[in-house]
Amino acid sequence: MNTSREKRRERGLWQRRFWAHLIMNQEDFNRHVDYIHWNPVKHGWVNQVFDWRYSSFHDYVALGIYANHWGGLENNSGLSFGE
Repeated sequence: MNTSREKRRERGLWQRRFWAHLIMNQEDFNRHVDYIHWNPVKHGWVNQVFDWRYSSFHDYVALGIYANHWGGLENNSGLSFGE
C-alpha cells in the first residue's frame, strides 16, 4: 500500500472516485444496465455491444430484452448515460 492510501485509510478494491448509488426505479435500473453494456463500445474495445463476449448483454438478448444489433456505433452514436 502506498503512503497516500495509508494516510486516507484507503485499501482494497474501490477506486478513489467511487460513489454509491441507490437504484430508484425500473427506469434507473435500465439506464445503468445500458451504461454497463455500452462501456466496451464507448472505450473503443468493440464496435458494437454484441461483440463484447464477456457481457451480460448476451443473456438479455436471449431473454428478448435487447435486439442483438442494439448498441452499435452506427446506430447509437447519440447515446448518453449521464456519467
